[in-house]
Amino acid sequence: MFQIAKEHKGFGKQIFLLAKNELIKKYKGAIIGPFWAVVKPLFTLFVYWFAFDIGLRKAGSVHVVFEDGTDLGTYSRFLFMLVGFIPWFFIQDSILQGSRSIILNKQFVTKVSFPVSTIMTFTQVSRMYVHLFLSGLMYIYLIFVGGTVNGVQGGIAPSWYNLQYFFYTPLMFLFFLAFIWSTAPMAAFSRDFENMIISVMSGVFWLSGIVYDTYSLDNEVLRRIMLVNPITFFANGYRNTFLYNRGFWEYPTEFIVFVIEFLVLIVLGIFNYNRLRKKLPDVL
Repeated sequence: MFQIAKEHKGFGKQIFLLAKNELIKKYKGAIIGPFWAVVKPLFTLFVYWFAFDIGLRKAGSVHVVFEDGTDLGTYSRFLFMLVGFIPWFFIQDSILQGSRSIILNKQFVTKVSFPVSTIMTFTQVSRMYVHLFLSGLMYIYLIFVGGTVNGVQGGIAPSWYNLQYFFYTPLMFLFFLAFIWSTAPMAAFSRDFENMIISVMSGVFWLSGIVYDTYSLDNEVLRRIMLVNPITFFANGYRNTFLYNRGFWEYPTEFIVFVIEFLVLIVLGIFNYNRLRKKLPDVL
């Protein structure tokens, strides 16, 4: 951990500049440039809105009941999915783009003396720029358009619980940064590992609580297993923040399990990074 912190020392300005350049480089030659990073998720959300609010209006709403019996309300399906998709877009890009970050920026490893761990950091920061913009659009939509909540159509009033966004978002950033400390060096060593990550992402989506409510699963064993999923933790966390008006301290078991997972992930990330860091120039 001290090695990674040492590598970041004095590179703060460069990280933010490279994060901006990462977006510009990816969409170089396009008329609207980095805004394509926002257009794709917005189009995905439009498709789901059209499907569930227009085409499949009989698909029903989502009635959320916590495992202790607390009724958290009934929400239109698109509204429920919208708040879950916003963290998912960041998580998906963090896993896919973060795992390829060293390969895509190998010139920093082979041609110049540049701290390898900062490559993964500025890649994450570039994804966070997009996430912050999408989160702002989501919040505006929730307030001024909203959806059907407990049978009432309209916007959702701001709440002080919304401030938990500034807890969940940095935590999500750090969690998946620690995740790619392992995956980015391993993907640089093996294209099979990179292809495996790409292949399992669609499965990860459906095994996480993005489009359905994990609190209401009938099978108790399956419900508890699903709540161990860190992606589900963040999807539910955003919904607790913007829809359910619940604090993270109100479900301590989920949070404690997540903290344990986070600590294990940090240890594994540091181990894999330090094990592979010095071999990267030769491999690349």
